[in-house]
Amino acid sequence: MYKVGIVGVTGAVGLEFLKVLKDRRFPIKELRVFASERSKGREILWGDERLRVEVPSYENFKGLDLLFFTAGAKVSLEYVPIAVKAGAIVIDNSSAFRMEKDVPLVVPEVNGESIEYPRGIIANPNCSTIQLVMVLYPLHRVAGLKRVVVSTYQAVSGAGLRAIEELKRETRKVLEGEEPTSEVFPHPIAFEALPHIDIFQEYDYTKEEWKIIKETRKILGLPDLRITATAVRIPVIRGHSESVNVEFERELSVEEAREALRRDLSVEHGLNLWIVSDNLLKGAALNAVQIAESLIKS
Repeated sequence: MYKVGIVGVTGAVGLEFLKVLKDRRFPIKELRVFASERSKGREILWGDERLRVEVPSYENFKGLDLLFFTAGAKVSLEYVPIAVKAGAIVIDNSSAFRMEKDVPLVVPEVNGESIEYPRGIIANPNCSTIQLVMVLYPLHRVAGLKRVVVSTYQAVSGAGLRAIEELKRETRKVLEGEEPTSEVFPHPIAFEALPHIDIFQEYDYTKEEWKIIKETRKILGLPDLRITATAVRIPVIRGHSESVNVEFERELSVEEAREALRRDLSVEHGLNLWIVSDNLLKGAALNAVQIAESLIKS
């Protein structure tokens, strides 16, 4: 049995962690939950228990075996080193440490065997990356990936609870004939598709698009993989979708890949894929808990 903590418990992913830990009967001796100062003292219902929210600190982290971080990169950069110093293994859901060489970036079904974590940190990948590599990995083993083109259509919950409320509020305004205004997103999201997730970076790719590219290469162990990504936010609450075109090194029949896949006729060895996943579940909380499960089994 383990003493476990969740940092960022009041957010969309934090609340999903509570459900996943309960549903999967993770061996918890004690569960402690953390959030910002404004949530201090708030009670969170977990089954029959009421958990009182604490603020992150070295003293509050002491005695914990495992900490899930899901409060964003800024919080992780500040408090993950403190948690490790306090003696906990950290599974971090933010982008803070994903691309650092001595921090493993893990999807258990792909690269979860014999995880080594010299810094006491294991990174949980981007939600869109997780669902992508889950499909690319077995196909690569059979036919070898040559080039990947992915377009993601991402739910607003990927941006948190405030984003969900913004979509609901804007939708009501549009249906009532009013002009919507946005706070979370750069433009109103109701009845729109926004090809703008996070900030724009080099070559006019957004940070989200670079995450998909770089994380996919790291997880698959293919640093030179030819991959390009487009990330679009759409007005749905939960569930990311991806249109993926894959070109392979060798012939791969549809039957060998998956019964429902469509062949791409524009290249010699290609497939078109439509990949859908729950961004809060496998894209975040479930993958992190599976990492923890693999640790305690090793």
